[in-house]
Amino acid sequence: MAVRLTVNGEEYSLDVEGDTPLLWVIRDELGLKGTKFGCGAGLCGACTVHLNGQPVRSCSTPLEMADGGQVATIEGLGSGGQLHALQEAWIEQGVPQCGYCQSGQIMSAAHLLANNPAPSRDDIVAAMTGNLCRCGTYSRIIAAVESVAAGSSNGPEA
Repeated sequence: MAVRLTVNGEEYSLDVEGDTPLLWVIRDELGLKGTKFGCGAGLCGACTVHLNGQPVRSCSTPLEMADGGQVATIEGLGSGGQLHALQEAWIEQGVPQCGYCQSGQIMSAAHLLANNPAPSRDDIVAAMTGNLCRCGTYSRIIAAVESVAAGSSNGPEA
């Protein structure tokens, strides 16, 4: 199946089966390794990317659903060689331990802040529900999102 999509601002035309999970296209066809495979069932959130501005679980999103769409991955968050404000906050708050879930966590947080630049703590918790962290850094994740919402360096972008 011929599929056209834009990933992180770059247009691609691919000949891949339409039922191929978007995750494998991102990782194997495009070589973007920041998006992770976690559970393979759309339950853990490690594979979260934005499709047409909405967070989706790329492990369970067939490529045909992305045809003609805009995809943003963790590699596309920063700009001009600069980290995104959330990535900086993650470092400042010491969020990652193993780091495996972090790209999905950041993509979910970026969507939240793009749509609600001043979320309450409850808003943050609700938006991050479904993104699992085996290391249990949830309090640091919340603190990082709160610090960006409070106006740290670059401000939220999606």
